[in-house]
Amino acid sequence: MVKIRLARHGAKKRPFYRIVAADSRSPRDGRFIEQLGFYDPTKDPAVVQLKTDKLKKWLQNGAQPTDTVARLIHKAEQEPVA
Repeated sequence: MVKIRLARHGAKKRPFYRIVAADSRSPRDGRFIEQLGFYDPTKDPAVVQLKTDKLKKWLQNGAQPTDTVARLIHKAEQEPVA
């Protein structure tokens, strides 16, 4: 099963996350199929950038987002684009 989830990067105490499509059996920071965006919680306000065309393609093909990624997608859709 393909999951859309966060992969942690960045230094100790300075997290930076990539939003990726990955096989559910692969490790959190390991192999992934495609990068779909990123999330930077260290900025104020937190930055979420998504590749919406690729994200929609994966969701239509049956990929399941994790709870955190689903919240980030919902939040990004509601924010006005500046």
